[in-house]
Amino acid sequence: MSDAISKIVIVGGGTAGWITACLIAAEHAGSRRGISVTLIESPDVPIIGVGEGTWPSMRSTLQKIGLSEDALICETDASFKQGTCFQGWSDATADDRYYHPFSPPIEYSSLNLAGCWLQQEGATSFSDFVTSQAAVIAEGLAPKQTSTPPYAFAVNYAYHLDAGKFAHLLHRHGVERLGVQYLSGNLVSVRTRGNGDLEVIQLDTGEQVAGDIFIDCTGQRALLIGEHFKVGFKSLKQYLFNDAAIAVQAPYAEPDAPIASVTQSTATEAGWIWDIGLQTRRGLGHVFSGAHLDAERATDILRSYAARTTPEATLNQLSFRELGFQPGYRDCFWINNCVAVGLSAGFVEPLEASAIALIEQSAHLLSRQLPANREIMAVVAKRFNQKMHYHWLRIVDFLKLHYAISRREDSGYWRDVRSEASWPEELREKLVLWQQQAPWHDDAPMVDELFPSASYQYVLYGMGYRPSGTLFHVDADPQTMARADAALHEKNQKTARMCSLLPTNRTLIESIKARYAGQRAT
Repeated sequence: MSDAISKIVIVGGGTAGWITACLIAAEHAGSRRGISVTLIESPDVPIIGVGEGTWPSMRSTLQKIGLSEDALICETDASFKQGTCFQGWSDATADDRYYHPFSPPIEYSSLNLAGCWLQQEGATSFSDFVTSQAAVIAEGLAPKQTSTPPYAFAVNYAYHLDAGKFAHLLHRHGVERLGVQYLSGNLVSVRTRGNGDLEVIQLDTGEQVAGDIFIDCTGQRALLIGEHFKVGFKSLKQYLFNDAAIAVQAPYAEPDAPIASVTQSTATEAGWIWDIGLQTRRGLGHVFSGAHLDAERATDILRSYAARTTPEATLNQLSFRELGFQPGYRDCFWINNCVAVGLSAGFVEPLEASAIALIEQSAHLLSRQLPANREIMAVVAKRFNQKMHYHWLRIVDFLKLHYAISRREDSGYWRDVRSEASWPEELREKLVLWQQQAPWHDDAPMVDELFPSASYQYVLYGMGYRPSGTLFHVDADPQTMARADAALHEKNQKTARMCSLLPTNRTLIESIKARYAGQRAT
């Protein structure tokens, strides 16, 4: 077939480019279609390396491409992440803290325990009530034992990792194991076909690279989807106000300091600070609204935060980087034979680590439905655009929820970001509905939801949201209550076992490093 598709060209490396390259190469290895994957990376564009948090979906992504979990842990300074700890988001009081763990509430597929918790609120937090993972996190424990096989777990987990080292590991794996062809060079120009499709890209090295599908992973520059195709950009500033960040890498006070198994997210006067613990350092960053805070003040706030846990001798040596971004996404993500993945498709603040998760969603969908010819491409592109547009709308709803139900009024930022005038309409409707019923499966109906309904429950009830007592319905028939009692009893027993048997994060990592060293020695 003259319009058969076999040559996939990815422009741009980093996490987006290499995850996409590896997934397509792995999915179509040995295919009769003879799929080839070429990745072109600029030698002049550094990896931003801010997003160091992932979602549990990363485990299946790594398994799909055949990458060893031991290699990931040992070669990317990675640690285990079990969720997020939010501090100061609700009312900024001393005990304002809650967990958003990765494990869903017990028996969640058929039993919604939110009503039971609301009836007896006061004895424990929502996350402690419905899952063992909150206690595991609070004790600083790992998600599995040292003898547990790679990718298996006692409680659900993802990773914290060094984004630069992760990209290098994927690069090596993609080229050496999956047959990805690699070119280094800068895009100079493009040649198109009569229908507007990209045909060839010209590099500053003199090479010309032909392809059937071109994937734009050039970051915020968006060289193909933005500069060439002029696809519009939909701003989200009316909902999500943060548009800048100050980032820094800080050492531990001691080399064997405990490694937190959650992303620490601490609200500030005009934004929030992330604190991500790797094996040898912590990644810190202050995300803020430039309309409410200047970069100098934002840096001072981050420096003060770092000073509480960073050795005084190294504090003045910290290098603070200022990053700017426009929260929003493209009007479409697949146009002609060009697909945008990663920052070229859009970006919002790194709250809840949606950036890498969206890369995974895009790359998996593209690799699964890689079109065989140009006619099929039109159908796949339409579905891809619909699916990714849906994901972006749900991201906006979920992230805005963290601000909309806050009770903070201590600054102009919090008063503005809480204002109902800045709520997306679908989130407003959900908050009305949740006055009479707890979030559940109908609130996140897609099989590949980025944020399942359990995530809404953890944020809602962790932040102190309470439904109307006169409207809220609790399924309290004897059979349901008996099931709930049995499930909670089993959860309590499971919690005790886990807290007595699970090692610390650092202990688990050290055991993996020893195993990996032994494997490489043989």
